[in-house]
Amino acid sequence: MTRARTAAQEGVRRLHMSYEEFLAWSGEDTHAEWEDGEVIVFMPPKDRHQDLVRFLAVLMDLFVQFYGLGTVRFAPFEMRLSPKGPSREPDILFVAAEHAGRLTEERLEGPADLVVEVVSEESVTRDRVKKFREYQEAGVREYWVIDSRPGQSGADFWVLEGGSYRAGEVDEVGVYRSSVLPGFWLRLEWLQAERLPDTLACFAEMVGFPPDVVETLRALAARGPAKHGEAD
Repeated sequence: MTRARTAAQEGVRRLHMSYEEFLAWSGEDTHAEWEDGEVIVFMPPKDRHQDLVRFLAVLMDLFVQFYGLGTVRFAPFEMRLSPKGPSREPDILFVAAEHAGRLTEERLEGPADLVVEVVSEESVTRDRVKKFREYQEAGVREYWVIDSRPGQSGADFWVLEGGSYRAGEVDEVGVYRSSVLPGFWLRLEWLQAERLPDTLACFAEMVGFPPDVVETLRALAARGPAKHGEAD
């Protein structure tokens, strides 16, 4: 089986070029990664993949902004793991405030503190094997692999200890608590629901807001945006 045929079956395109050529070729909205002299160009993701990425990215960004913990970015945004290493575009990445110097206008130079990859049909081996190894070696402190495939709605969490990943623990009620983002947790049932839950309600539960806070916000939203100069 040729490499081109394999790429077609994976649902991606592969182009041969140097990293410098990749930078000159790629645009702001290009969703592609570079590894070993080859560019992997991704096809548009399916709805379920997009829904999971949006849900997790918004939930994590709300939490990170609320507590002032750092920066959340989502694809397409380049993470260059090392000067000679591969260039990846994780579905979601978090950079802690103390590592903000790694962020530039164009990319993240070095590992994120936490990376989330949402698995699709074409990315199983890349996310579970290649990126697992790369992120572990580069020092990504926490790695989540969320499966978006029909009938495969699982989630694996990996925490870096002594240079190697160990499995993150999910408690007896199906909750995973992040080690990189203390206080941030997920119910696995949120990720497995046919219709993903309301992000704001999940955030409110996570940070301990009383239910009436969410109700008040919903009531304000129902009124529509306030006009300039309008009094409360």
